[in-house]
Amino acid sequence: MNTHFPCKRISEDGYELWLRYVPVAQPALAEYRAALTHIVIDGVSATLQAARDELVFALPCLLGASVPLADTAGRGALVAGTPHRSPLIAALDLEADLAGVGDEGYVITAVPGAEPNRIVIAANTDIGVLYGVFHFLRHLQTHQPLRGLRVVSAPKIRLRMLNHWDNLDGTVERGYAGFSLWDWHKLPDYLDPRYTDYARANASIGINAVSLTNVNANALVLTRPYLVKAAALADVFRPYGIRVFLTARFSAPIEIGGLDTADPLDPAVIAWWRAKADEIYAHIPDFGGFLVKANSEGQPGPHDYGRSHSDGANLLADALAPHGGVVIWRAFVYDENVAEDRARQAYSDLAPQDGRFRPNALLQVKNGPIDFQPREPYHPLFGAMPRTPLMLEVQITQEYLGHATHLVYLAPLFAETLDADTGCAGPGSLVAHVVDGSLDGHALSGMAGVSNIGSDRNWCGHPFAAANWYAFGRLAWDHRLSTEQIADEWLRVTFGNDERFVEPAKAMMILSREAVVNYMTPLGLHHIMARNHHYGPGPWVAGGRRDWTSVYYHQAGPDGIGFDRTASGSNAIGQYCSPFRELVADLDTCPEEYLLWFHRVAWDHTMKSGRTLWDELCLRYQHGVEMVREMQRTWDALSGYVDAARFEHVRTLLAIQEKEARWWRDACLLYFQTFSGRPLPKGVEPPEESLEYYLNLTHYYVPGIPERRFG
Repeated sequence: MNTHFPCKRISEDGYELWLRYVPVAQPALAEYRAALTHIVIDGVSATLQAARDELVFALPCLLGASVPLADTAGRGALVAGTPHRSPLIAALDLEADLAGVGDEGYVITAVPGAEPNRIVIAANTDIGVLYGVFHFLRHLQTHQPLRGLRVVSAPKIRLRMLNHWDNLDGTVERGYAGFSLWDWHKLPDYLDPRYTDYARANASIGINAVSLTNVNANALVLTRPYLVKAAALADVFRPYGIRVFLTARFSAPIEIGGLDTADPLDPAVIAWWRAKADEIYAHIPDFGGFLVKANSEGQPGPHDYGRSHSDGANLLADALAPHGGVVIWRAFVYDENVAEDRARQAYSDLAPQDGRFRPNALLQVKNGPIDFQPREPYHPLFGAMPRTPLMLEVQITQEYLGHATHLVYLAPLFAETLDADTGCAGPGSLVAHVVDGSLDGHALSGMAGVSNIGSDRNWCGHPFAAANWYAFGRLAWDHRLSTEQIADEWLRVTFGNDERFVEPAKAMMILSREAVVNYMTPLGLHHIMARNHHYGPGPWVAGGRRDWTSVYYHQAGPDGIGFDRTASGSNAIGQYCSPFRELVADLDTCPEEYLLWFHRVAWDHTMKSGRTLWDELCLRYQHGVEMVREMQRTWDALSGYVDAARFEHVRTLLAIQEKEARWWRDACLLYFQTFSGRPLPKGVEPPEESLEYYLNLTHYYVPGIPERRFG
């Protein structure tokens, strides 16, 4: 049971995340105290014990009164359990509801009566009970009424997974919140209490799987000493419903197995992976499987042997299948030696292999076709592979979004992809329905988020960055939730329920992503960040590998700017289905947020505003800066509703964000002005420095680029 969270606090450091359990205010308090006088949970298991511990800890903090465990339910009882363990729940008429919530869902209901009498949290499994307990505690934290309470909830997506890009040396690739949580040196003998707190936080939002290590994998993690360490973490996570995955380096049979090949069709290689899977399951009986990055950015893979990605994935899937494991094969594949537009390459390689992957293989596809940009169109693979389960990968960490310095609420970005209509199976073929398996009838489904979690006391670096971890979990559980609803929840459980705080803070969160798009990459610009560390602007980056340069993507010249992906250019639009394909193909109908993604446009092109493209671009950059200033004003006005430590932390980071928004605006506009030859329009502040100044800025030791520099 965690002992780090005090019930009372004067100032906070963010460690508690959204599990603060601060005292409830009236009038909700009176109702809660009357309805929750004791707790009844029948049954014995590590998961049910975690549920008991959470209730026994949380309810006295919330209610300011003791809420003891009891053996029988009377008036004011909170009853939690499963029908086969709890006679009290078995006696209730919940069969129909429970039949629809599966192995992880739950039912929360107020048993009807003249007075508040009994609250029931029922599920088919122990983990469903724990998820229901966390949902109920969130209900109390947000001061919602108990009378008439009725919740029937089940996850839309089967695998709801965090991808940690943590290295065995403790560094975190694209990590901006300190070092890795996993202290490999002290494992398996010392289990940091943070591991349990991490598991609690994940379970509270329904995350049920974790890959521990970097996709740029180190084969050592598959050796016995590290399997013992991973098993110790799996033991901590198991009561919270979290299965451990490991990243598998494709060349492991050579590097740690003593073979002279990793050819996926070689009998010795096949036998080696089968033996390795057997060894892993001997240490971790509920091991989830492998996550693999292959033949991308220098990583080894099946192409090294003239084999396909499906050959590589099936090798590992077959090794895992006897144990019930799955292989998650990343679709982030592109090759510098291929002349094809990078945005097309994954589709060109993988779409023809639809139906060739084993039933226990998932293809993990990033939200867009390039690489976690502030805004991208949805990846064209969604809808193009109906015979293969596709798993959505989003980035919770802010590699291209200001690292842990900028306040960027990413739920709108996640939802923008989930809500996109591919049209590939007719109207309503949403990416969400591809990902949850419902569109094509797949039982195996998944959504992964690249973690922003590190050793910083507040877990995520920026106090608001935890909102993105929270939002990922909530959307992976139910992609129908609105970004506003999730922001509202997170603010209430993280800061407080005062409407004078929640409403303006929520508005600030909702606009934050669009602010970043405006001051970094407006109108469909993309991949114009500084080289390698991606911290700050670098539209001038050129030389070396072309698909890692900015000039490859924006193609600015005296006649215009943008990447022509229409039929007259790379024809990347040809990989999309109707009607999106026709919408973006036409310069006049292409949504302006994707304009320069799909089109090369003249500087004097007339925009919907009536302004020229150049003037519109300049004013979008300026508007991004002004949006950050509005965020600053909003936050400054909320000082009376936030503890001093967190208020000052956010205030200081917003000042940095405003400074860096100006840096982005000035550096990009000065550079693009060398091509447009046009003056800055009225309303755009003059640059503070010269272009030469920005070109010569150098940043050393930027976090997030340790062993390897590619995601």
